[in-house]
Formats: sequence, structure tokens, C-alpha cells
Amino acid sequence: MNKSLLFFCFLFPGVLQAQVTFNPNDLNTIANGERKSHEQSFRHGHAITTSAFDVKFYRCYWIIDPALRQIAGNVTVYFKPMQAGFDSLVLDMHQALTVEQVIYHQHSISSWSHTADLLTVRFVSNLPQNVIDSVTVVYQGVPPDDGFGTFVQDQHNGNPILWTLSEPYGASNWWPCKNGLTDKADSVDITISTPNPNKTATNGMLVSTSSLGGNTEFHWKHSYPIAAYLVGIAVTNYASFTQKVPFGNDTLKVVNFVYPEDSTNAVAQLPAIIPMIQVYDSLFGIYPFQREKYGHAQFSWGGGMEHQTMTFVANFEFELIAHELGHMWFGDKVTCGSWTDIWLNEGFATYLSGLIYEHLDPSLWVRFRMVRVQSITSMPGGSVYCNDTTNIDRIFDGRLSYAKGAMILHQLRWIMGDSVFFAALNNYLKDYRLAYGFARTEDLKTHLENSYGHDLGWYFNDWFTGEGYPQYRINWSQTADTVAFTVSQTQSSPGVSFFELPIQLLFKNSGHDTLIRFNNTFSGELFKVRIPFPVDSLIFDPQYQIISSNNTVNAVAEHGLQAGLQLVPNPAKDHVTFRFGDLTAGERGNIRIYDDYGRKRDEVFPGHGQSEFDLDTHAYPSGLYFYVFSIRDNTYSGKFIISK
Repeated sequence: MNKSLLFFCFLFPGVLQAQVTFNPNDLNTIANGERKSHEQSFRHGHAITTSAFDVKFYRCYWIIDPALRQIAGNVTVYFKPMQAGFDSLVLDMHQALTVEQVIYHQHSISSWSHTADLLTVRFVSNLPQNVIDSVTVVYQGVPPDDGFGTFVQDQHNGNPILWTLSEPYGASNWWPCKNGLTDKADSVDITISTPNPNKTATNGMLVSTSSLGGNTEFHWKHSYPIAAYLVGIAVTNYASFTQKVPFGNDTLKVVNFVYPEDSTNAVAQLPAIIPMIQVYDSLFGIYPFQREKYGHAQFSWGGGMEHQTMTFVANFEFELIAHELGHMWFGDKVTCGSWTDIWLNEGFATYLSGLIYEHLDPSLWVRFRMVRVQSITSMPGGSVYCNDTTNIDRIFDGRLSYAKGAMILHQLRWIMGDSVFFAALNNYLKDYRLAYGFARTEDLKTHLENSYGHDLGWYFNDWFTGEGYPQYRINWSQTADTVAFTVSQTQSSPGVSFFELPIQLLFKNSGHDTLIRFNNTFSGELFKVRIPFPVDSLIFDPQYQIISSNNTVNAVAEHGLQAGLQLVPNPAKDHVTFRFGDLTAGERGNIRIYDDYGRKRDEVFPGHGQSEFDLDTHAYPSGLYFYVFSIRDNTYSGKFIISK
């Protein structure tokens, strides 16, 4: 059945306002959808990691009928031997595919083998080093399928559709290639022949169409470096429409391929992509594939997949669209160099979707962070570093790779400041060794440190490889216009002894409030601050700047009198005595003394059976001192004076 081509052109000046929506379940929807989408890749995936050759270019010709779950065609691989003595080309290619012919220099050759999901082409003699050559593989077959797939045939509204999704190792399930995270082709040329009235969606620009009987050939070209897993095709009876995103005197085309039955929703929702692209452009530089296009292709799966220049999406929900668009900078332009560093893709894309809320509807920005923190702290452990790349649930863990990855970026911004943080990310994206290539966490860390001017190894030890998060206890009291408070910390997981972070506190009463940031460097640290109004409540981290949970804030009476603690004499000269109830067996108290500048002067540990403790103050200069007494998970504070 023929469907007319829908063509809409949107052109608006300046940064647009979008209809912003927020759904706290979007994170789980995106992560779970992507996890499901990628699951089959691990059952059948394989990836060669050889550096013996550099793949330069793929020319692909595929015959696809979306009513049939099969593929036929040929792939020409252009490659450059990188070592002397190069006598064979090894490609990833699943055993379910049948090689019909291997062509080398226009001749069919027989010196090849296809075993253990590898296609090995042997040459009569060694090929010269650093000289580009090519091999064409003619093949057909039914890619592997077990219910989750990199190659899926399905229906929408009674119409057949076929799509691919190859992250992380599934590309070789349906085409011969060099898979993995070590080598990007400089470009790719794709021609798809399909029965009318189907249309195709894939990477790059549609440069031509031609009719062949009842079929149409769609010729696409993509002229940017691309990893094999970011190549994707989708074929069905798409309706399409084009938007235009203005950048000064230039524009970017956004080409959308949608199900005809969903075109009304798509036309209503997808204009939101225009201000999103403009926001990312203002923060991270021009769209990385500006010479070509951006686009969406609808498919019948959960979540989305950031195929380079052509994102596949299940729907047009606001956060999903923002997330997948963010991948064009972080994931496609700069791609994680190992699945242990998947957060460089997913944590960034998640954080970028939050930046869209910050810039287009700031009222939702704190809520975005709150939902992520609640997800992260729903379990006590887990690191951003992916320690099991054979486990699909672990790689695409919404709590760790997505939410925690996003929030450790926000904490870095909170520590470093906006200008330094965004300068570092722009330098990371522009680094000629990383741009349109691969990066590891250490590469990001280097750029952050270079911009910040300080070592961040401690931070990445705590938050990238370390597990868990801090839990804070704040005890405070006010005397006149001074609020004194102690910050104690425990950790949800034993792997990190202390999370050093700036913290934020809101001091308020019914008519006044003030928000102040403090650098917390150790547990039990004492702070004092002048607040020019009576404080009736103190709120910890009201804007969710950091990852924490189970925090408590307690107002305590000065000198801890509610616990029976007394300090005499006060003022004192050469000693002070702390009096308290007897400590029971195995119980230890902790008394910390701070000077008027908040510097720790002493720390003592009364033990079992003691009811009082004498502190020698001969060496104390005259002045005001604060004490913090901790016992049975309670902390009490007060002050005393040394007068000589």
C-alpha cells in the first residue's frame, strides 16, 4: 500500500523554547530499553582486536525485504596493513552467514576460511605495509536470532519492518567487519535495495535513489569516522519529514523517518529537537556531523540507539530524544575505548539530558538530579567502572552506568566550577587524539586536571572505581549570630573511607534563608558561620548537588546538657574536665577540640568505666575553643574559653 511522503520544514530563528516534560521513570525506560536492545549481542558477539591493519572504508550493498528475516549483498573492506609480513585479513563474521564469494583485485579467490565467527582471507604474498588495499565479501544468510536481536524483523500496524542494532559486538552478526573498540572506518558507503514502497534509514546523507523494477535502491554516504557498532539500517514504509536547525548563517537538517500511523505524534513532539541541538551547540561546539544531517528512525523496540547521524527510537519522548542526541558528542564523536568505560557514553548522555532541563526549563533541573540520586542510593554498593563486560545487565545498569555516571559529572562541575568544567569537556572533545576516535576514563581525567590545575586522582578513586556514597550527620547549635555545626560521615560501602566533597547547607527561619557552601575534608569537622537571624532549621544539600542519602540534621543544646555532659571550669587555665555518665563495656567516646579558626587541636578517646576526663590545656593559647563529643551515634558540641 502506497503512503504519501510527508515533508515538513521547520525553520525558527534563535534558540527555541520547547514544550518540556519530565517523567521520573524516563531513566529506567531508557536504560532498560537499551539493555534489552543489546542483549543478544553478547550471546553471539565476537570482536577482533588486531592492530595488524587499519580499516579505512566500507562499501556496503544490501538487499533487504522487511517482510523476510534475511540479508544478501556484499561488503568491500578497504584496509591498510600496519605491519610488515601482512599475509592475511581477518574479519569478524558470524557463522550463521554464508560466504558466497571473496573477490580480490577483481578476481574470485578461494584462499579463505570461515570458522569460529571469523573470516580469514589469505593472500598469495605479503601485502606492502601502509598501502591501502581492498577485499569484497559476497554473502547471504539469516543472522542469529533468539528473541533479542541485532537483526530484527517485525511489524507495525500490519506493515513489515526490519532493523539492526549492533552495540556492543553485534555488527558481525549481520555483516563482515572489524568489530570492537580499537578501529573506526574513516567513512562508509551504504546502498540498500528494497521492495517499493519501503524507504531506508541509515548513517550519513541520502545521495541518490534509483528504481529497479519493483525495487528502489537508496544510496547513502557517511564521510566521518565510525565504529562498526554505530552502523545501523532500518527498512519499512516510513513517512518522513525534515526540520532545519539554524546556526547563525548555517542550518542543520534533521530528517525523521516515522511510522505513518505515528506521524501526527512525531510532528507534534519532534520540534523539541531544535532547541536541544542549539543548547548542545552552545555548550560543546557545533554538531559533530554538521556536513551531513541528524535524524530519527522509529523502530519497535524499547529505548533508543545512537546510530551515528541516525538515532533509532521507539517513541519521541522528551528525555529519550535529548539522551540519544547527546550521544552524537559523547559516544559517537568520542567513543568509549572499552566497555569498562561505558559511562563515557551513557553517563554523559544522561547528564546532557539533564542540561536540557537546566537550559530549557530550570524548574525541572533539581528534580532531575534528585531522581538520579534516589536511583543511585537505592542500593549501597556499585561502581561506575564496569567490572564485568560479559554481563549485559551490568554494562547497561541504569543505576551505575547512567545515573551515577551522570552525577559524578555533576559533582565534578560542583567541585571545579562551571567555566573550568565545561572548558575541560570541550578540550576533551577537541583533542585530536580522541575526536572521532576512542577515549578512556584516564583521557577525560587528564583534561579535567589540566583545566582545573589540581590532581583529581582522589576523586576518581572514590567515585569511578570506588563504591557506595556518603551518609551525613549534621549537629548544630546557634549562639547569638554564630551557628556552629559538626559534619560527620559514614559510608554505604566499606571500599571508600571518606568521600571528600563540598557540601551545601540552607539556614532558614520563617522569614529568612541563606544557602552556604562548605568544603568538608574529614568526618567530624567543625564549622562556624555568622548568620544574622535566628535559625530554626538547617537543610542539608537542598539542591541535590552531591550523591548522598540517609542524612540527618539535629539541633543540639550547647554543651550537650541533654546528655548529661558537663565541662568545668569554664573559663579555664591549665585543664578542663568533661563529666558524663559511665561508659559501658566496649564503649568508647570521642572528644575533638577545635580552635577559633576551626582547626583541630586535640582528639581524645575516653573508654570503658570512665565518668569524666581531664584535658591538659597548659599548651593552649588563650582564646575560644569548640568541642565535639561523640558517643552512641550521637554528637554534642559546645565551647569553652582558655584565659591565662
